[in-house]
Amino acid sequence: MDRTQLTEDLSMSRIVYGMWRLDEDSDTSPAHIQAKIEACLAQGITTLDQADIYGGYEAEELLGAALKAAPSLREKCEIVTKCDIVAPVGRYASARVKHYDTSRAHIEASVAHSLRLMNIEQIDLLLVHRPDPMMDHRETGAALDGLVASGKVRAVGVSNFKLHDWTLLQSAMETPLVTNQIEISLSTNDAFTNGDLAFLQERGVAPMAWSPLGGGSLMTGDHAAGTALDQVANAQGVDRAAVAVAWLLAHPAGIVPVMGTNKLDRIATFSDALKVKMDRETWFALYEAANGAEVP
Repeated sequence: MDRTQLTEDLSMSRIVYGMWRLDEDSDTSPAHIQAKIEACLAQGITTLDQADIYGGYEAEELLGAALKAAPSLREKCEIVTKCDIVAPVGRYASARVKHYDTSRAHIEASVAHSLRLMNIEQIDLLLVHRPDPMMDHRETGAALDGLVASGKVRAVGVSNFKLHDWTLLQSAMETPLVTNQIEISLSTNDAFTNGDLAFLQERGVAPMAWSPLGGGSLMTGDHAAGTALDQVANAQGVDRAAVAVAWLLAHPAGIVPVMGTNKLDRIATFSDALKVKMDRETWFALYEAANGAEVP
């Protein structure tokens, strides 16, 4: 498994395991979650992606129980989590409306919750989950800088930010933002042409891609993209998912797909994407099929 360097002393696996559905499994026991992590580690997938809001603010605690039961797993993994979404569930049940909060107080409190719930002493990568239209970039930037300086967080980044959101926040920070986790897939591919990827690629920042299988839509149904994926998959002895992920991995921006499933057999196939040969013409054939038209 290749690795993506974020800072001088922090890297993440080229494929990341996303834990946003951890609470939806019929078995949320520490032993079963440990088995998922170990299935990732067996392939060289060492990076786990969380967020405070996942599972109605419960997914971090599920991971924490697994790490408490098997402390040796922590030193083998990098843990990503996110903050700033306040939804009227769980510990924020009293909130009158769903909103974003990038104030220093909220970010610091969220980090404290995440550290406690996951039974860890340091978050490897903290992301601001959504752009906040009420963000005071100086306050937010100072809060993130402070968390890195304190050692509670190793590196910081963002999620779902547009380039102007990125530059605004970065302008008030000493610590570099190291990634932007955005939606990218064969079926949701506007990032390739709207400037989102170009902005990051120009700066040598590796994007993380959430929902790299189009929320599962690429895996099911009779559509042109699926037919094109099947043609490549059948020729190379893999499944659609491997080809769809390989399509992202082939891009020179260094996209890092975040893969999410609760099925151990599916987790075990994540690294099949690395077996796929993806030349330029194959890449564009899939792109054409997904868009329903050849490039201009």
